[in-house]
Formats: sequence, C-alpha cells, structure tokens
Amino acid sequence: MAQQLWRALLTLAALFATGLALAQPLQPVPALQARVTDLTATLSAAQVRALEGKLAAFEAAHGSQIAVLLVRSTTPEDIAAYAFRVADAWKIGRREVGDGVLLLVAKDDRKVRIEVARALEGAIPDLAARRIIDGAITPALRRGDFAGGIDAGVGGLSALIRGENLPAPEPAARGGGGAGIEDLGALLFVGVPILGAVLVGMLGRKPGAFATGAVTGLIVHLLTASLFLALVGGVLAVVFVLALGIGGGGRGGPPHRGGGPVIRGGSLGGLGGGRLGGGGFRSGGGGSFGGGGASGSW
Repeated sequence: MAQQLWRALLTLAALFATGLALAQPLQPVPALQARVTDLTATLSAAQVRALEGKLAAFEAAHGSQIAVLLVRSTTPEDIAAYAFRVADAWKIGRREVGDGVLLLVAKDDRKVRIEVARALEGAIPDLAARRIIDGAITPALRRGDFAGGIDAGVGGLSALIRGENLPAPEPAARGGGGAGIEDLGALLFVGVPILGAVLVGMLGRKPGAFATGAVTGLIVHLLTASLFLALVGGVLAVVFVLALGIGGGGRGGPPHRGGGPVIRGGSLGGLGGGRLGGGGFRSGGGGSFGGGGASGSW
C-alpha cells in the first residue's frame, strides 16, 4: 500500500513539473542586428568585432552566412528546437542557395548547437558538426574561453563550407566594400534628398544641386569602384534635387522640411528580401533549415 502511494505521489509530482514546464513561455527570438549577437555580455567588444570581421570576410569571399548567438537559456525548449526557430526567423543564407549556419551557445544550460541549412548538409553533415562541437568548441568552453571556442567553431565550419561547390557570391558583395542595387537605391531615394536639402539651403538651388551630385558620385564610386556608376549616380542626384525642388530655394535658406523621407530608428530594414539590423548585417533571405546539425554540452 505504501509503495503504491509513493508511486502515485511521484506520478503527481512528474505531472505537476510537466505542467509547469508547458506553462512556461518560450524564449523570444532576438532581433537580427549583427553576425554576432551576445545576449549574455560574455564577449568583450573587441572579441565581438574580431568575430564580426572574420564572418564578414568569409561571407564576402564565399557567399555563405554564419551567425553566432549567445543566450542564457533556451528553457523550456530543447536547444535544437530553439535553434531551428531562430535560424528560420533570421533567414540567414542566400535566398537562392540556402547556405546559412547558426552557432548557438546557451551559457547557463551549458549547451551548444550548430544548426545547418539544407544546402550545406552535404558540406556539414551531422557527424562533422558533432566533431566540431566536441573537438573545437566545448573544450574551450570548459576552460571559460568562450571567444576561443566560438572562433574555433567558426573556423571549422568555414573550412568545411570552402570545400563545397557552392555558387560564388555576387561581384558587388565581394571585398566587403561593394554595394548591391538595393543600397544604391537607398542612397538615391533616402540619402540624396537629405543631402540635397542641406546643400541647397547652404549654397542655393543650382550650386547645391551640383554639389549634391558631386558628393553622390564620390560615394557611389567608393561603394562600387565604378566610374560609370559614379557618373550616373551623380547626374541622377542633380536631376533628382532640381526636379523635386528640394531645399529652401535660396542661399542660406533653411532646408526643405516637407515631403522628404523620414528615417526612424537609425537603420533601413527589409531591403532586397533580407533584413538589415542595427549592426549593418543583412540576412540573405534564405531560411531553408531542415533540422540538420548537432548539439553538445560541456
């Protein structure tokens, strides 16, 4: 009788614990703002910059996107379920290729996950992802070297992706200094009216318009390294300023305040099917994740 009562109490306790777990809300998916998102304040600013630079250079050279996320916990979800939600929401990887990878570290849970998009499951099979976790990442995490473990993991993932026959990145994306058509469009329709309003107000209508064209052409040349595009951009800027009547109209007059675009929040989002976060990182709009990858703990 006592044994049956004990079993009943254990069953009730298990059901109660399960109910609490189910009632606990899921961890939110953070906004995509950079290639490295540290919600635990574990990495120093210098370590984040170094990882960002490494990931940006890799994307410029090979096209594939690797994102890193550090969170406190994924409870009540398993780390694999949470990683899939994040990767699917962030849509990392190129839209036409689907070559994104998420490296997730749950610090308080002492767990790590590599989530691999479908296009890279041949380059990074589950076994290879597990080897990177066990051989490169978790040994460093046990020592408290989070930056070193993540850097080693990124290095292992990058090496495997380099060996895969993937489409080359678009020429405008190479070198980190190029700009796509979306960026040039944003410059023309957002930057030029603001710049034109200031310069026309300072110099007058025609001088301000030509000054806006000159500055716009210089910026386009720096972004694209193309003299032809710089010339086209400069001419379009002059026409744009003159046709829209941007500015105060007289030398020293106040900038034009009506009808111009307003930028809120300091960032442009949703360009080209991806998303541009506050850190200047645009997802490729991929998001084709099917649960490939591996998990580990330390």
